[in-house]
Amino acid sequence: MTSFRNLIASAAALTLAAGVAATAAPASAAPASAKAVKNIVLVHGAFADGSGWAGVHKILVKDGYTVSIVQNPTLSLTGDVAATKRVIASTNGPVILVGHSYGGAVISEAGTDAKVAGLVYVAAFAPETGESVQSLIATPVPGAPVPPILPPKDGFLSLDRAKFAHAFAADVDPDVAAVMADSQVPWGVEALGGKITVPAWKTKKSWYLVAADDLMIPPVAQRAMAKRAGATVVETAGSHAVFVANPAVVAKLIEDAAEGVGK
Repeated sequence: MTSFRNLIASAAALTLAAGVAATAAPASAAPASAKAVKNIVLVHGAFADGSGWAGVHKILVKDGYTVSIVQNPTLSLTGDVAATKRVIASTNGPVILVGHSYGGAVISEAGTDAKVAGLVYVAAFAPETGESVQSLIATPVPGAPVPPILPPKDGFLSLDRAKFAHAFAADVDPDVAAVMADSQVPWGVEALGGKITVPAWKTKKSWYLVAADDLMIPPVAQRAMAKRAGATVVETAGSHAVFVANPAVVAKLIEDAAEGVGK
């Protein structure tokens, strides 16, 4: 199974191969534009809940989108995928599926649903077949900060409250970051180890927001996952909680995906 180190090496090789192919293959015509998608489904990651999407939700709704927020139990990948698919099923028409952090693994698995038109990863994991978040982080990126994850207790993981703000939400208002630390949702070890069967990014268009100041998922690993997925990439200054600190840049990428999925 791929670790971050292997992933980064593979992404570098992919970049070289793509450069060679680009010099040999003629450009193909883009397909005709389709109607913009108006339904957005937001999936939170580990140690957080759906309330973190409040700022993004406000912008998207103001701009005319119908927005649903999944409340993942974060007990198991299977359970979180099921929760996400229930929300997708409740929407009227195609959706853009958005995942933050561990939520990227959830949308990679749930995104094969026929109603999903495109995927947006926000500082998120984008695993390959057979990979899990656990396998990706098994070999850390050399020199990258180590997330302050405490040893599992009763089958759940949590972040050290004293280090939460710095590691997870350095650019979030301190009072908000304190509430996030004190209300964090324990992450089930089973969810950490959940393996992807068929990643949706292999068949669906994807977009990826890299948070350049992320201390939880190294930006170099984010770029490598985005490259492997063939995602349209936008990079911005921001912590792992960029969706809380800078909802406008996140909402903009989601709207770009909703407008561009059929192009």
